[in-house]
Amino acid sequence: MPMATGRKSERPRPIWRADRVEAYDETQRLPGFRVRQPASGKAIMIRTTLFAVVLGVLAAAPGLYILTAPARQDPAAAPPDAAIPVEAWPICSTTGLIVESADWAALDPDFAAGKRAMVAGDWNGAIKALTSAGLRDARNADIQNYLGYAYRRLRQLDPAMRHYQQALTLNPRHRSAHEHLGEAYLVSGDLPKAEEYLSALERICLIPCEEYDDLKRVIAEYNKIAVR
Repeated sequence: MPMATGRKSERPRPIWRADRVEAYDETQRLPGFRVRQPASGKAIMIRTTLFAVVLGVLAAAPGLYILTAPARQDPAAAPPDAAIPVEAWPICSTTGLIVESADWAALDPDFAAGKRAMVAGDWNGAIKALTSAGLRDARNADIQNYLGYAYRRLRQLDPAMRHYQQALTLNPRHRSAHEHLGEAYLVSGDLPKAEEYLSALERICLIPCEEYDDLKRVIAEYNKIAVR
C-alpha cells in the first residue's frame, strides 16, 4: 500500500504532439478563412451606446433646424414704419428749406452757427452750437425746436422729443414744434399721438399753414402703408 506523502496526487497531464496540432489545422481551416471571436460584453455595450447616440442626433435634427433657422417674416405683418426708411419720410419740409438771410447777423453767434450747420447737414455740429446758444438763451423755443430736429435727423428720438416738448413748454403755440413732435410720434409708431398734434395745429393755425399741411400729408402716407 503506497504511503501518504501529505501532497495532493497530481493527475498526469496529456502530452500534446505538435504533429497532431499541425495536422488538425491543415485539415480544418479553409484558405482565407478567419475565425471570428465572439464579442465581449464591453464591446456590445459600446456599440449599443453609439447606435443610441446616432438615433438621438437624427431625431433631434428637425427640431434643431426649426430653432436655428431664421424666422420667415410675413410682409403684411411688418410694422408700418419698417417698410420705408426713416429718412424717406417727407418730414418737415419747412425746416429742410432753411436759407441763410441777413436776419441771421442779429442772432446769437452759436445760434447762427447751428443753423448753418443744419443747412450743411452737419447734425452733430448743429447740436453742439445750438446747445451752447441754449445755455445763454434758455427761453428761446426756436433753439429747442432746432435741437429736436437735429437729434431726430440722427435718429435719436428720445432727446428729440425732449427738446420739442421743451419748445412747447416755452411756447405752447409753436407750430413747428407741434409738427415735429407729431412726426416723431409717427416715426415711433404712435399714430394716435401724431393725430393729437395735427388737431392742435388745426386749432392754432385757424387758416391753412405749412406745418399743418406737412403733418397731415405724412399721416396720410403712414396710413397708406399701414393698410398694405
